[in-house]
Amino acid sequence: MNDISLDWDIHQKILVILAHPDDPEFFCGATLARWAHSGHEIHYLLLTCGEKGGSFDITPTELCATRNLEQQNAARIIGVSSITFLNHPDGYLVPSLEIRREIVRVIRQQKPDVVVTCDPSFLFPSTGYGINHPDHRAAGQVVLDSIFPAAGNVHYFPELVHDEGLSPFSPREVWISLTGNPNVTIDVTNLFEMKIKALLEHRSQVGDSEKFQNRMRSRHTDDSTDEFPRYEEKFHVIKFRTK
Repeated sequence: MNDISLDWDIHQKILVILAHPDDPEFFCGATLARWAHSGHEIHYLLLTCGEKGGSFDITPTELCATRNLEQQNAARIIGVSSITFLNHPDGYLVPSLEIRREIVRVIRQQKPDVVVTCDPSFLFPSTGYGINHPDHRAAGQVVLDSIFPAAGNVHYFPELVHDEGLSPFSPREVWISLTGNPNVTIDVTNLFEMKIKALLEHRSQVGDSEKFQNRMRSRHTDDSTDEFPRYEEKFHVIKFRTK
């Protein structure tokens, strides 16, 4: 596996499409920070506002507002240019034609060089414990379905062309995070603390701050130690065109 992110010697527009607030930071926050600090332009499109990811002491409406604000604060640390929330119900996400059309609309509006999403086939974490959230899998599926063949084909959702003037557009690359089948590994050691700092803005999700930080810092590579840690983020990258 190769670190290919530095191949971008010109400005890139990157659209990150994931299910929940905090997904971008958890899945690939250090890589996103690296790109932002290299001068690339990053936008988030989040399909839900995560209103079920909390205790019964807060209403879904209140939690949605809280997580929206947390995501804005975290994205500011990463260096993100904008965030769009589609606000579909958390936990009920499915790769429907309705959501596919919404994503195609944003891709045609934004015209990103690169789209970042997650792996719809990733059911079990590498540890063998737990199940990947169904919203993550649904998000990955609907995003990939939106990218190919829909976004770049005039015959898909022609109303977006006729009614909204949105011409077909296809991104050059797709970076699939949270995958069990990576083909690219990024060394993010020098930006891992920034990832943690951004994640700490998701206060409703991380729980005890000290325990959370210790848990995150323990996720170093097998060939490093707690004293001299090294951190990586992995992707499956698909390139549709080279320029």
